[in-house]
Amino acid sequence: QVQLVESGGGMVQAGGSLRLSCAASGPTFSSYYMGWFRQAPGKEHEFVASISWNGGRTVYANSVKGRYTISRTNAKNTVYLQMNALKPEDTAVYYCAGRERSGFPTMGVRDYDYWGQGTQVTVSS
Repeated sequence: QVQLVESGGGMVQAGGSLRLSCAASGPTFSSYYMGWFRQAPGKEHEFVASISWNGGRTVYANSVKGRYTISRTNAKNTVYLQMNALKPEDTAVYYCAGRERSGFPTMGVRDYDYWGQGTQVTVSS
């Protein structure tokens, strides 16, 4: 069983930056596809970004493209989400997700097998 633990959330003013980290347990992290989702109050989980096992392929939601960067360091079992030019509408709980099954995941939550507990990001105007 893989455990994912997010960190790095907090409160920031609009235009600021935050870097989220997701630390994974288990020896097979380097073979997993990883993703970030977010959930604002009263809304469904929203896809943010995903990355292939070796970092060679990344996908972003249109709402964050050009502002967010997903990356990973397999030697540290960690995936990151660098968030720049933050907007109040980016406020949400951000979740890290891992996919053990083969094939690059779609943007759907059902494509992922493991989830972290989430970290709150609040952007003030």
